[in-house]
Amino acid sequence: MAAARSIEIHILGRAYKVACTREEESALVSAADYLDDKMREIRDRGKVIGAERIAIMAGLNMAHDLLTKGGGGLVEEARDRVAHCNALLDAVLEDQDKLF
Repeated sequence: MAAARSIEIHILGRAYKVACTREEESALVSAADYLDDKMREIRDRGKVIGAERIAIMAGLNMAHDLLTKGGGGLVEEARDRVAHCNALLDAVLEDQDKLF
C-alpha cells in the first residue's frame, strides 16, 4: 500500500493540507475543484454569507443532487467526456488507416 503524503488544495482562496496517496491525488484534486466551483457559485449569488454556511449549502446541494439525480450532472459530464474521447479516437484511427 502506498504511503500517504500531504498535498495542498485550495477552496474559496484558502489553502488546506490534505493527506492522500499518490494514486488518490488526482481524484482528490478533482473533488476539491468541484467543491470550490460549487461554493463559489453559492457565494457569487450573494444570498449566503460566511464560508461555513457556504460549505454547508454546497454540501446539501451536492448530497441532494447525488440522491435525487444519481450524481447531479456528473454522469452527464462523464458521458460528454467519453463521447469527446471517442470522437478523437475515431479521427485518429481514420487517419491511421490512410497511412497503410
